[in-house]
Amino acid sequence: MAQIATKLSDPTQSFQQVTLHSNKNPGDTVSLLDGIVDFQYFESIMSDTIRVNLIFADSGNSINDKNVLEGLPLVGQERVEIKFTDNAENVIGDQPKLILYVNKITPIDNKTQKSLVGLELVSKEFIMNEKVRITKRMDGKVSDHIKTILTSQDYLRTEKKVEVEDTINNFNFFGNNKKSFYTINWLSKKGVSAKSQKLGTSAGYFFYETSEGFFFKSIDGLLEQEAKTKLIYNETPDSFGKNIPEGYDQKILKFNKNNNVNVQDKLKMGTFSNRTVLFDPFTCYYEVKAPSTSQTEGSLKMGGKKLTLGEENRNKEFDIEGTNKDFSRTQYFLLDKGTAPTGDSDQQIEKSAEENFEYGQIANQSMMRYNQLYSMRASITIAGNFSLHAGDAIHVDSPGLEKKNTSDIDRRDGGLYIITDICHKIDSQGTFTQCNLVRDSFGRKPPKR
Repeated sequence: MAQIATKLSDPTQSFQQVTLHSNKNPGDTVSLLDGIVDFQYFESIMSDTIRVNLIFADSGNSINDKNVLEGLPLVGQERVEIKFTDNAENVIGDQPKLILYVNKITPIDNKTQKSLVGLELVSKEFIMNEKVRITKRMDGKVSDHIKTILTSQDYLRTEKKVEVEDTINNFNFFGNNKKSFYTINWLSKKGVSAKSQKLGTSAGYFFYETSEGFFFKSIDGLLEQEAKTKLIYNETPDSFGKNIPEGYDQKILKFNKNNNVNVQDKLKMGTFSNRTVLFDPFTCYYEVKAPSTSQTEGSLKMGGKKLTLGEENRNKEFDIEGTNKDFSRTQYFLLDKGTAPTGDSDQQIEKSAEENFEYGQIANQSMMRYNQLYSMRASITIAGNFSLHAGDAIHVDSPGLEKKNTSDIDRRDGGLYIITDICHKIDSQGTFTQCNLVRDSFGRKPPKR
């Protein structure tokens, strides 16, 4: 297990390298270490790449007696090498190196002797995505398509680590001149994890980047992880590393639960039940698929014990019998069983009646799982901990409101959460890590054996 930062890092000690390289002369560099005013590093399972926002003081003698904007000059797409660490010596930007590129330049405050400049830094693949399109036909497994798009010289050409969880299902398609990241996210909704071997219960993937590389992980894969760290929030004083209760790695400085419930919104999104109408325009055949939480409850509560409106908790007064039973959203798809069959012309004609993608089994259920994953949400702030990344599982506990003893924990909201968004923030106040957390159900699952 990685070392845990239990107290605030000194912001002056956090940065080891922030170096700008000139586009015109790559050998011309300038260090921003002494001028950084604010630094924010972002990862998210809903974002294709990582991002850094920083503000630095641009003095007048950085390069040839000129400031950085004029002397480098700073015009965009400059290469930036970054390395920073927390007080437990967890380093981002060492192995692997963190190399980003200038995407936005924003002058903030101009004064006689110095000015404040804001930079948005992005991954190389972020910029490459705007320059390449997928034009070819692709056959085979969804997971193989992801690897090809990321690594092929025809597309993103990444040299970073690529971790792709295998899918069980095939999907043949034409690129239709779409961007690489658009295509990957489009495919994410169509993938079924090979771990489960069940087409009707395990659909849905997330694609994202961390400082360690690119990841394509199923919802199952995220929720089946062991917790990377165990955190607690309580009202006892001294939250900077002392008096951490036994069994926990770190104390939470700020903890906000989002227990808002909007039944109407969840019904509109089809979180609890939805149906898919499949129509074949050539034969006029149509089929209706309408699973509900009562049919797929096991796959929708991997993080906790109970669903908010699952079989046990929903109000039976709203159950409807008949043709309109148990759905609140309808999706429509053209059922093209011969979508891009594999082989030459004769083989494609022969296989035209075969279905290479099971819309009815996958599209419906993936929609429910994506929405259900955000059923319980929370946000936390802790002392800077650079061992944590988007997509990690963590264990969070807090005392219940009715508890008299702070050692008594909340059994409903405590337990396993997934980090959806993470921000490592370094400024004059210190070094902090802020996380948005989600899980698909409430209650504490029994520990794995």
